[in-house]
Amino acid sequence: MANFVLIHGAMHGGWCWERVVPMLEAHGHAVLAPDLPGLGNDHTAASDVTLENWGKFVANMLQRVSGRTILVGHSLGGMAISQAAEYAPDRVAALVYLSAVMLRNGKSAADIPEKRNGLQLKPSPDGQYMKADPNAALMAFYGETEDDWRKRALERLVPQPTGILSMQLALSSARYGAVKRVYIECLRDQALALDAQRAMQADLPCDEKIEIDTDHSPFYSRPEETCARLIEIASKYH
Repeated sequence: MANFVLIHGAMHGGWCWERVVPMLEAHGHAVLAPDLPGLGNDHTAASDVTLENWGKFVANMLQRVSGRTILVGHSLGGMAISQAAEYAPDRVAALVYLSAVMLRNGKSAADIPEKRNGLQLKPSPDGQYMKADPNAALMAFYGETEDDWRKRALERLVPQPTGILSMQLALSSARYGAVKRVYIECLRDQALALDAQRAMQADLPCDEKIEIDTDHSPFYSRPEETCARLIEIASKYH
């Protein structure tokens, strides 16, 4: 049995793993899929949403789990798992970047290479949040996903706190750098372009690369394959 902690990305919540969690649990694994501060059903104010707090939030979850964990981050959630690994490297069996932001020390989400996407983000009047155009988000996030699931997901998107996008990772080679990394590419991703995924891997090489031929949200469009890939990773990194 493996431990999994699944971290969602921008505008999402732990709900986005709803198709994958029961599959992993059916194979006997322990799974947590929390809401990051300021997203999902967590109502932390945008001014209090920081990369440090995200990292500590995830690291604290790891400390409550018996044994080491396969820590999975999707999209912007990659920033959260990187920072968490810096705080609690001994609790992480492997970091899994699922079409996720994976950057070096001192970098922010603003440094993502080849930042082409179709989200059409619009800031709130006070600049504290950003929203995606619903029609654009539907295709950028869920282009290969069945209609019922993508409509269900779209209805639960929340505004994204803006400040965290410019906050820099604080990582060290001794701590973060000691943790195994696996990158899962989503080949038809319209939110985090494939060339961006590969540019980040070229800059920060991983121990392994896996491909899923689908959109930005394989937990909805390819849940069985996503589950199988995660189980394969857990069998290698424990």
